[in-house]
Amino acid sequence: MKIRSLRTQLLLWLLVPLILFVGFNIWVTYTNAIEMATVVHDRMLLGSARIIAEQIRYEDDVLQVVIPPAALELFQSDSHDRVYYRVVAANGRLLAGQIDLPNPLHIPRNEEAVYFNASFRDDPVRIVAFSQPMFGVPGQESVLIEVAQTQHSYKALSDRMWEHTVLQQLAILALVVFLLLLGLRHGLAPMMRLRDRVRRRKPGTLEELDTAPVPIELAPLVHAINDYVQRLDDHMSAHGRFIANASHQLRTPLTLLNTQVDYGLRSSDVKTKDAALRAINNGVQHGIRLVNQLLTLSNAETRVGHPLRQTDVNLPEVAQRVLEKLATLAQTKNIDLGLEFAGVPIMVRASPFMLEELVANLVDNALRYTPAGGRVTVAVAATEDAAVLRVEDNGPGIPCEERERVFERFYRLHEERSDGSGLGLAIVREIALASHAEITLSSPPAGSGLIVTISFPAVKSPDIPMPLADLANPARLP
Repeated sequence: MKIRSLRTQLLLWLLVPLILFVGFNIWVTYTNAIEMATVVHDRMLLGSARIIAEQIRYEDDVLQVVIPPAALELFQSDSHDRVYYRVVAANGRLLAGQIDLPNPLHIPRNEEAVYFNASFRDDPVRIVAFSQPMFGVPGQESVLIEVAQTQHSYKALSDRMWEHTVLQQLAILALVVFLLLLGLRHGLAPMMRLRDRVRRRKPGTLEELDTAPVPIELAPLVHAINDYVQRLDDHMSAHGRFIANASHQLRTPLTLLNTQVDYGLRSSDVKTKDAALRAINNGVQHGIRLVNQLLTLSNAETRVGHPLRQTDVNLPEVAQRVLEKLATLAQTKNIDLGLEFAGVPIMVRASPFMLEELVANLVDNALRYTPAGGRVTVAVAATEDAAVLRVEDNGPGIPCEERERVFERFYRLHEERSDGSGLGLAIVREIALASHAEITLSSPPAGSGLIVTISFPAVKSPDIPMPLADLANPARLP
């Protein structure tokens, strides 16, 4: 399960290594406690062996051993350990103690002590074997002294030292956890204050946040919020302008419709009523087209960054279908409307509906701005890495200084020459962005007019030859 709390994540990142370190430290402490208890235990065993060695006497040609009480009192504890000893002459003769006490792995040299663990009478014991040199004793170079003790007190000593250290480590860990919680609470306080500042803002407020009281680590977040607020402000402003322009564009034909309806109702002449009805029909058609363009533009803007499901579309087929639909409009204005392509499929990756809207708006825009008796030519070809759609007309054209503005919504360069809404090229731009296509505007080599060129990333097929386009060098719009 993913942890979403920043405080918990920080606490885990700090505590997990700390807990691992404490666990390792406890293990090291346990090892050290055993080593220290072993050292203490061995020193007591050696001390007892030396005390016994000091009491060995050679009297009347006999080695005599007297075990002093001090040699055994060293091992007094609450653990009730048993102590065993053995004194053996060099010839193996037992001088004192238990004869069955285990022998060391090797006989120590003079003044040398050997420590080893063994089992004696079903109890684990720790044994020291000490070699005491005997000077002036015939046939006796040394005497072996062994002292053994069961390991109850040894284990109790090591456990006490380890438990004491563990309690210290746990107390330190608890203190660190408390300080971490306190530090995290204090460290995250600026973030909580920033949250409260954002929550206290009134709905619709798009002012930037002040970065002065914000820590350096939170400054990038505040800058990102401010950048988003600025972009949101720009978007809302553009949205407001769009609503205002759309309202204005819809209000004018509705007002005209209302006027024509009143005029038709007041008139008793049949011809006058018919004229009013024809005017109303034209106004309704204009309103329907405007609403459809607004919906198309909204759709295209929504799909930028989130494109519709795209498929491989044959661009010449789409262009031919659009020209068939607009042939009536071209005949009405006596405009020569033609399509040029090499007769082979030219595939592009796009949404079929949106691609048809793009071509329709380009051709419709050219037909509306081209005077009667003019010419509109749609050409589809391909370069090595792109499919190219070109719409050329011999209308008034667009001056170079105006070409950046014609893609704005509701902008009309020749309002007196067309009944368009100024949305055609805006729709084209949004659909092109959603289709990853590039738009360029240029002028014909001779005469007046406009060439709109759109380059789509081509979907190449090895089985279909790609005709190369013979294009001019148009200036690309930013």
